Amino acid sequence: MRNATLFLSLAVASFSCNQSMPSADTEGTTAAVATEKNFGAEVSQAGAIPAAQLSEAVAGKDSLQATVAAEVVESCQAKGCWMDVKLADNSTMKVTFRDYGFFVPVEDLKGRQVVFTGTAKREVISVEDQRHYAKDAGKPEVEIAAIKAPKEELRFIADGVILK
Repeated sequence: MRNATLFLSLAVASFSCNQSMPSADTEGTTAAVATEKNFGAEVSQAGAIPAAQLSEAVAGKDSLQATVAAEVVESCQAKGCWMDVKLADNSTMKVTFRDYGFFVPVEDLKGRQVVFTGTAKREVISVEDQRHYAKDAGKPEVEIAAIKAPKEELRFIADGVILK
């Protein structure tokens, strides 16, 4: 039994040493692909509209199915359950993930480009929810306590996200 274990260990080590290294051409491709990561449902970047045009596209509608390209302004530092993206007028839109089915990394994503697909709609956000998001973002208690009124804003429930 001991010899069989030793033989198996040597065989595995020998096999792993004989693996070919990627060529210089494929290394660049591998590095480029490694910087893009998909979370949730598969997202196609084809036909993505810039976030700056989303408010216009959803105007006069209850909701809109869309694929959107945007820049992250802020993200949940607690568990990666939301991100705020920049809109045309430098306001932001909160992007959450359908049924908490997936999360994005908790590292600071500020400035990263994303493409996401799902549903955009206008919602009234309660004081409690606003305070919860502010706490998740690591805002100071003074700023959290200053939130005193509900507000209406454009929201997005994403089915999938590509983090670039």
